Amino acid sequence: MLTPLGRLDKYAASENVFNRQMVARSLLDTLREVCDDERDCIAVLERISRLADDSEPTVRAELMEQVPHIALFCQENRPAIPYAFSKYLLPIVVRYLADQNNQVRKTSQAALLALLEQELIERFDVETKVCPVLVELTAPDSNDDVKTEAVAIMCKMAPMVGKDITERLILPRFCEMCCDCRMFHVRKVCAANFGDICSVVGQQATEEMLLPRFFQLCSDNVWGVRKACAECFMAVSCATCQEIRRTKLSALFINLISDPSRWVRQAAFQSLGPFISTFANPSSSGQYFKEENKSSEDTSVEDKNRTRDEEVPEDAQIRPEDVPTDPTVSNSSVKLEGAPDPDISAESPRKPPGDSSLPCPLSSEPHQEAASNEDDKKPGTCRSASRLEVGSSAQDSAPLDQELYNSFHFWRTPLPEIDLDVELEQGSGNKLGPEGLEGMPEATSPASANITMATRKELEEMIENLEPHIDDPDVKAQVDVLAAALRASSLDACDEVSEATRRAPQDELPGCRLDHGTSGPLTSEAVENMESALRYIHDDSDSGTSGGFSPDEERRAKVQDVVPQALLDQYLSMTDPSRAQTVDTEIAKHCAYSLPGVALTLGRQNWHCLRETYETLASDMQWKVRRTLAFSIHELAVILGDQLTAADLVPIFNGFLKDLDEVRIGVLKHLHDFLKLLHIDKRREYLYQLQEFLVTDNSRNWRFRAELAEQLILLLELYSPRDIYDYLRPIALNLCADKVSSVRWISYKLVGEMVRKLHRAAPPTFGVDLIRELVESFGRCPRWSGRQAFVFVCQTVIEDECLPMDQFAVHLMPHLLTLANDRVPNVRVLLAKTLRQTLLEKEYFLTSASCHQEAVEQTIMALQMDRDSDVKYFASIHPASTKISEDAMSTASSTY
Repeated sequence: MLTPLGRLDKYAASENVFNRQMVARSLLDTLREVCDDERDCIAVLERISRLADDSEPTVRAELMEQVPHIALFCQENRPAIPYAFSKYLLPIVVRYLADQNNQVRKTSQAALLALLEQELIERFDVETKVCPVLVELTAPDSNDDVKTEAVAIMCKMAPMVGKDITERLILPRFCEMCCDCRMFHVRKVCAANFGDICSVVGQQATEEMLLPRFFQLCSDNVWGVRKACAECFMAVSCATCQEIRRTKLSALFINLISDPSRWVRQAAFQSLGPFISTFANPSSSGQYFKEENKSSEDTSVEDKNRTRDEEVPEDAQIRPEDVPTDPTVSNSSVKLEGAPDPDISAESPRKPPGDSSLPCPLSSEPHQEAASNEDDKKPGTCRSASRLEVGSSAQDSAPLDQELYNSFHFWRTPLPEIDLDVELEQGSGNKLGPEGLEGMPEATSPASANITMATRKELEEMIENLEPHIDDPDVKAQVDVLAAALRASSLDACDEVSEATRRAPQDELPGCRLDHGTSGPLTSEAVENMESALRYIHDDSDSGTSGGFSPDEERRAKVQDVVPQALLDQYLSMTDPSRAQTVDTEIAKHCAYSLPGVALTLGRQNWHCLRETYETLASDMQWKVRRTLAFSIHELAVILGDQLTAADLVPIFNGFLKDLDEVRIGVLKHLHDFLKLLHIDKRREYLYQLQEFLVTDNSRNWRFRAELAEQLILLLELYSPRDIYDYLRPIALNLCADKVSSVRWISYKLVGEMVRKLHRAAPPTFGVDLIRELVESFGRCPRWSGRQAFVFVCQTVIEDECLPMDQFAVHLMPHLLTLANDRVPNVRVLLAKTLRQTLLEKEYFLTSASCHQEAVEQTIMALQMDRDSDVKYFASIHPASTKISEDAMSTASSTY
């Protein structure tokens, strides 16, 4: 008989704690009862304020759990009770942040974050009521636990309150807390949330105020603080500029990787891949898979000899996978971003200067006028290291407008230009070989000018280093070249240079030609080129010579300049078995997880740096590592492009197909995504292997077969009607008879889509054959489950309109209607549902007065007089709440 307010007063004053808890729990209901009267609402809010002073912590905690719900109610009824939250509820939340009871504090912190997330606190209240209290709670004389919790709340609320409030009210105190010498718990909380603060305040505040504190935290004497820094390193890196990221943060991260604490090293290695990904350049890592307007006939003579004036697609890029295996193959022109010259070939890789094939000199100017028309029409040719061809000519003393392209100064920070001594320039000319490079633009290379001339002592050291690997034929060839150069270095090369200068035209490049059978003297520039080629051997998939060199040379083969080399070396070392013992047993899994991001950062031109690591991970003993790679191989294929995918990823993909089910599911889930990236001929090879997905280690793993059906629906667009009929059709019909209803349900949709695709093909012969096989295999199946599956397929074809209704009426409906006399009620029930709720809803059967419509109506009338009550019910006129989509699964749930 009490009013809501009277009942509230009675139980709020009770000495029983449970009664007061019940009052706190029922406050929202009380407000809803009195919401029509503003004075009663205010009275309830005042009683909430009194209840907040309860001495029992459980009552206060219960009250705080209800505050977000009450605040939302007040917001919805703001006209009736204006400013109710700001005046009555927010002070309670803020006061409880410093409560003596831990449970009450935790509840109030959760309530405050919930209110901020739902934007129920006004900006003015945040600045004047919330932030000042939090700053006060983090004062030096504050309670240790309260201080730690207040710092955590400040960090978590920063993204919600925005940059302005964070910079003015939170950032100064946060910087002070990072240097708290007494409480390492406070420093640990600051380190754990450092990335969130950096992302809110932006680059300038991060670099000016936060980075010095971050450096201090990374060298903290407590390993937990350093571990927290390692975990948030990527977020901090994202808030800084590229220069600081490269010069300061990289060195700092290396220190964390080599930290004495195993836990710090473990966290650092887990963050290494994400940190490397922050070096990605969006402008240079554009996602294209195949170059537009590039046909398979690009090897024709006309394409090889394109002139400068020919238009090339702007998005075409030079790709490392386009390197010709035959060194005599000419280059077809593709425009290079950053150095747009049509003479740049799609066959010319972006390689370091130490590749076994010396890079062709390419102009970096878009409009080249200095070269002759005859030279423009001749393709540049890259020779292998065993057959170096370099032209020779005297260099003009006046500076030229164009530069010689090579991968050293193109991909690395440009080297400063140095004025060469005139005598050194004159001494650099040498004899032109009979097959010297013709058609190259007249240019000078700043990178080449800065390469130190090989001395006799250096040649001896190089030969000595290569002698342990003399069994390798390629190494032996290099030793022979160096031996010839060593003999020639003792001769007087000046006469040879002057003779070559007189013989060579002025517009050709300086260089020399060296054959294995040549025993004549070599010029200094030839020696320089050979030394450069030996010092930086490129680890390409097409050249199997890397295994014959010393570990130092193999390491140099993986040099790049996108990310600091020390970071990449540490990342590549994550596959070292010793790391699993000294750092983390799952370090290889973390390496595999972040590899696509690292590959995208480095770009496909540096894939050679990661190839060996990827192959090592793909053969790792832990199936979790291989599973991680299997789930991301389609993403890596997009990054690498079609040719690298075919060369390096397809073999690994094939290995995953034969792996454990835990690994195969990763490949299967993205089967369509990967196969669509392959060439059509390579794609067809997998038609023979799709049948293998029906076999699993555990026959109860029905989700595997369900995923296969989903992927086959997507694969229909990739194959021709004949391939679909010959290879995909048997799998689809097999899945339609699966023991698990969920697999069958997806398979019905697969068969329907297959009928659509084959029927639309010209001629639709395969579609007719598929329908005929459906009738024979399922429509006339001796088992009732097969006949039921036939009805389900027909129902799917009707709903999804896989066939025009006139074609359905001719090919499928006669066989469907014969099932009205089926001896199994389950089949007749499903038939009644399909006819009444699906077929008769189509306009074709509503408007046309054909023999087909008459046959359907007669069948329904026969079903309405069926001896089974369920069949009668579903054949009646629109039975209530019996849509086929709702109960079809229950009908099909039986296993057989």
